[in-house]
Amino acid sequence: MQIHELDFVSLFRNPIFLSGFTSLVGAQFIKTIITLIRSRKSVDKDALFVFFWRTGGMPSSHSATAVSISAAIAFTDGFNDLFILSLFVTLITIRDALGVRRSAGLQARALNRLGSDLSERQIITYEPVKEIHGHTLAEVMVGSLLGFGIALAFCVF
Repeated sequence: MQIHELDFVSLFRNPIFLSGFTSLVGAQFIKTIITLIRSRKSVDKDALFVFFWRTGGMPSSHSATAVSISAAIAFTDGFNDLFILSLFVTLITIRDALGVRRSAGLQARALNRLGSDLSERQIITYEPVKEIHGHTLAEVMVGSLLGFGIALAFCVF
């Protein structure tokens, strides 16, 4: 199969692609601005790290992207089989962001505190585990509303 230049260009005219991409970039940009304001840091390499890689925080880029894609499919193609598939992937994504990843992050934080405390007392040598940042309900709701609004803008207006 050969990739045609016209097919690649048409991707950037596709409202489903544009909705998903804009939601992802938009949510990460908003998250970066909020992080910079809260930490009172100047724009530096940490801001780029937050923009490209940070999980968790306000708003949820996972929820924004997934909801945007599902909504864009519904707006452009109706409630077809592809929409049903995207809806369930969206629900799984949101459930994971809210439940599993958040719980794992909270457990990792507690484990790191315990390990650090034991290490300070020279009882054990402890290497901290990575703390995964999940989302609160508010972060997921704001991300979902952002994604829906972006899909609406690209597909309806």
